[in-house]
Amino acid sequence: MSITNDAEFAGMQAISNAVALTLKKMREYAQPGMSTKELDEFGGTILTAMGARSAPLLTYGFPGWTCISTNNEVAHGIPSDKKILKEGDLVNIDVSAELNGYWSDNGGSFVLGADNNNHAHLVNSSKDILFKAISNIKGGIRISEIGHLIEHEAKKAGLTVIRNLVGHGVGRSLHEAPNEIPCYYDRFNRTRFKKNSVVAIETFISTGAKYAKEQGDGWTYITGDGSFVAQHEHTIMVTDGAPVIFTAANEIWN
Repeated sequence: MSITNDAEFAGMQAISNAVALTLKKMREYAQPGMSTKELDEFGGTILTAMGARSAPLLTYGFPGWTCISTNNEVAHGIPSDKKILKEGDLVNIDVSAELNGYWSDNGGSFVLGADNNNHAHLVNSSKDILFKAISNIKGGIRISEIGHLIEHEAKKAGLTVIRNLVGHGVGRSLHEAPNEIPCYYDRFNRTRFKKNSVVAIETFISTGAKYAKEQGDGWTYITGDGSFVAQHEHTIMVTDGAPVIFTAANEIWN
């Protein structure tokens, strides 16, 4: 989507506030002993109260309001009564939704309670790398340059990137052009970011694995080697200068 007027900007900001505040409140609500299903239903209640509709449910028939992944799960984790959160878990919540014809997407990984499993470096690196990537995006910059930056920063931190999960365009639907904004340098990708376009920028930072695989339930991606992955995501509008971070209300860097 490309923002062409104030009404479109306001529409994107409204849905982005809805998903961002839902993510923030879900993160605050999560506690050891709670099932991911309970956490998901809490998020669904917030979205509904704001008039928003779950994007994965609406678009793909996903069995949940939000995607909640834990530990070795990388993305698209299905909320379940049987999945009970524990102290020290690495938790990822991905919230995307639609409101009045506008769509926004954001997500974040965090450690639940005490960092018993030493995930802090991974989580903080993913946050920092996302912030640096967003800070370098402007109209005319090649998507591959941002992928190179993400990959380089991950390597500096002693980490790797997941190569088969990517960011994407968003706005009038959940996934739009550009269809792939990778976390690595793809020399064949000559697409450039366009001024006023809306994109979801994601980091998938890993302690080892370079690829995620579908675990067999039709949705959830996991690492095959037992390594861990932190994901962080913001929906932004590209400008000639600093991007507009539509989903800033989730306070992802606090």
